[in-house]
Amino acid sequence: MAQLLRWNKPSGRLILLIPAGWSLWLSPNAPPSNHLLLLIILGGVLTSGAGCIANDIWDKNFDSKVQRTKERPLAKGIVSIKTALALLFVFIFLSLLVVLSLPIVSRKVCLILAIIALPIILLYPSAKRWFEYPQFILAFCWGFSVLIPWAAIQGNLNGGIPLLCCWLATICWTFGFDTIYAMSDREDDINLGLKSSAISLGTKSLKIVSASYAIACFSLAIGSAISGVEWFYWLLWSLVSFGMQREVWILKSSNNQGKDYGNHFRNQVLLGALLMFGLVSAKIN
Repeated sequence: MAQLLRWNKPSGRLILLIPAGWSLWLSPNAPPSNHLLLLIILGGVLTSGAGCIANDIWDKNFDSKVQRTKERPLAKGIVSIKTALALLFVFIFLSLLVVLSLPIVSRKVCLILAIIALPIILLYPSAKRWFEYPQFILAFCWGFSVLIPWAAIQGNLNGGIPLLCCWLATICWTFGFDTIYAMSDREDDINLGLKSSAISLGTKSLKIVSASYAIACFSLAIGSAISGVEWFYWLLWSLVSFGMQREVWILKSSNNQGKDYGNHFRNQVLLGALLMFGLVSAKIN
């Protein structure tokens, strides 16, 4: 079960919670209460688990033919489709309970957002069959990790420029790191007739990823400045902005091996977490 939910790979769970942290600490009512923070973390973990299960159900027949995914439980037949579907419904139900446990002032808007997000999250894995840039749909899904926490702490989505900038930063950052992640499967995906931004962008992939990271950092800077973060944040922001571009430069000079893409993904988790630490430490006035 841990493999099906990817709990043996915590980086993928953390990278969903990071934008939620950006959102919570950029909001006017920051910092969140411990109770709300726990609910957001729990909701993120449950939603991520549901997404992983849905992904493996969709890709059961493909995963066994891809080097990176051939050991997944459904692909190997260790877990049945019936068991996976049961777990999927359990995790969706538990996610719903988390939303219903939110403060009453924010419960309705968060429930509406969750209902909108659910079909997109469940259908996203099919995008590689019919859309040239499935990573963009994943990025859109990731955007809800900004909207729902903001609504949870504020009771609405009247966030103005800070919320818009945080959402845009998350969209661009996610598109960037997931395009890199897709590069490790590029040859297998081509052979299987599947699509990805890594395939569609071709030789322009790294340039687009670099631009995506630049837009993400610039957007977050605007939102942070308007929200009035303290000076300490800007030291970390500068370090992270440089670090994201450096990670792309490293790939440009690498041998394009699977481990290079995996390292890039894990380093994005660290860089994103550093930005969140900056927001938490700086304390919005």
